[in-house]
Amino acid sequence: MPPRDTLPDTLPKLLVATAHQYGHRKIAVREKTFGIWQSHTWADYLEQVRTLTLGFAALQVQREDTVALIGDNRPPLYWALLAAESLGAIPVALYQDSIDREVKHVLGHSDARVVVAEDQEQVDKLLQVKGDLPKLEHIVYVDPKGMRHYRQPYLLPLTRLQELGREYGRTAAGLFEEAVAKGTPDDTAIIAYTSGTTGEPKGAMLSHRNLLSNARSFLQVEAVRETDEVMAYLPMAWVGDFYFSVVLSLLTGYAVNCPEDPATIMRDLREIGPTFFLSPPRIWEGILTNNHVKIEDADWLKRRVGQFFLDIGQRVAHHALLREPVPWTLRLLYALGEFLVYGPIRDQIGLGKVRLAYTGGAALGPEVFQFYRALGINYKQIYGLTECGALATYQPDTDVRPETVGRPLPAVELRVSEAGEVLIRGPSVFVGYYKNPTATEAAVPDGWLHTGDAGFIDRDGHLVIIDRVRDVSTLADGTRFAPQYLENKLKFSPFIREAVAVGRDRPYVTALLNIDLEAVGNWAERHGIGHTGYMDLSQKPEVHTLVGDEVARVNRALASDLQTKGLFIKKFLILHKELDPDDAEITRTRKVRRGVVVEKYADLVEALYSDADHARVTTTITYEDGRQAQIESSVRIRDMALLAERVG
Repeated sequence: MPPRDTLPDTLPKLLVATAHQYGHRKIAVREKTFGIWQSHTWADYLEQVRTLTLGFAALQVQREDTVALIGDNRPPLYWALLAAESLGAIPVALYQDSIDREVKHVLGHSDARVVVAEDQEQVDKLLQVKGDLPKLEHIVYVDPKGMRHYRQPYLLPLTRLQELGREYGRTAAGLFEEAVAKGTPDDTAIIAYTSGTTGEPKGAMLSHRNLLSNARSFLQVEAVRETDEVMAYLPMAWVGDFYFSVVLSLLTGYAVNCPEDPATIMRDLREIGPTFFLSPPRIWEGILTNNHVKIEDADWLKRRVGQFFLDIGQRVAHHALLREPVPWTLRLLYALGEFLVYGPIRDQIGLGKVRLAYTGGAALGPEVFQFYRALGINYKQIYGLTECGALATYQPDTDVRPETVGRPLPAVELRVSEAGEVLIRGPSVFVGYYKNPTATEAAVPDGWLHTGDAGFIDRDGHLVIIDRVRDVSTLADGTRFAPQYLENKLKFSPFIREAVAVGRDRPYVTALLNIDLEAVGNWAERHGIGHTGYMDLSQKPEVHTLVGDEVARVNRALASDLQTKGLFIKKFLILHKELDPDDAEITRTRKVRRGVVVEKYADLVEALYSDADHARVTTTITYEDGRQAQIESSVRIRDMALLAERVG
């Protein structure tokens, strides 16, 4: 390792150093196109960034201008991101499934001058809002398919931008190197828009210093290698993808792999076999659900064998997590299960080679955590947020605990305020919110980042996250109520996709649920229950009984603990529609906007606290093209009171 004062202090400088180190000897990024993996070396990577940097210069992009990107994970979008940084401009990534009004908000708020879009679908969104964005001058598209008859003068293909770059480079020799050298660690490296769980997304400005100090701190405690393989499939707008697909890749030299299409991710995972893998809880829960479905679809013998050895794995994982010796009988059975069950499942989900597997971005139920540990996956939790440069904590391999998110990174200070809020301080804490000094002052009023998360630090220095501060409350009788804890227990069920627990100042706890259409649909098919879609299936009496059994399971677990005994779920209903980011019910990162849901379905919530066994609901839904419509339905209310009395 060279002396600290010689380390590259911006991402473009780091790219130049990494490309010079590996040249054509090592793959930097792959992309699957028409079923074939296309590879680009580090030397290729640098040349692509150089060409696009000069192309942006030809378009008169200046330092501190904003360059936006929208689309799925594609090498040209990553190259464009680094090209903007190389020129001193600031990249902003948008969620690829954003609807028109969301695109308009981010592009307008960030003052974007240029947008690099993946394909025709994204260009069409931009054309819908272009008239309301006077500062937007150019739209560059990567995939020319379907673009033949588009004649707008501000549209140009990526190939043309590259041609402009090569032409400009012939008359501006050394411009790329000069622009990169001008960069400073305190320049803004990216504006990452937050998920917006409580309102409009805010643009968090992260400097090169923020990101590199955080990543170098992470590499001090985790054994990430240059030989690792990583999948880039999470939204580019999420700071986690930028951190793992760009920052850590530049620091370590590991290869980043872009899947062909979101629909082929699982197949592409199996082909690549990543060794280093990050996914938010929703993805891990989805993999778990698919596994349950496949087990239930298997013949009687395979189903019994699978269930038996998964139980053995859970028991072994439980002993290991408690750092207790594993009885020799369990070790022997586990070795047999590795051959029959655990290894095949890991291969099936594409994690047969994984060394480090992480979950982050939202809370995770301990049952899900233990399931993956039972499979023999080195599965760990990390915690962080956009405003702290991505990560704040990690779990050492020797001290993994399902109930915590680990210890602070070496460069991170953690403490908990008197009000129970987690506070963070260190060089990775963000510069501030773009054009929003009031929100910046509220987030960092005293040098400490106020995360908005409620938690505590246990006696071993591990951070435990309880819920969002604003959501922690009490029931009417004073019982402490943290809805996220109950929601995670409910979502461990393969049949429950989303859950919103209600109870603040109420006499008891209720829940609004979404079923998992694939898992419940598969179950209904096996039991001969016909249905026409989500709305029809969700209100079937048989489905309510099925979900009621899952709620009863959670209630039994709550009743077995004195601290949670008063939190049993007395009533629930299954919503007539899936919670949807287009309807502002969940964020683009699939976090439930609990306040929005409770307010939007206030009539249903009140019905849960009445004697009604049904409730009528009229809901406005938003289609992908922005059109809206109203749907009406009657939802059933299930009362668990009798069961609650038995287990209480």
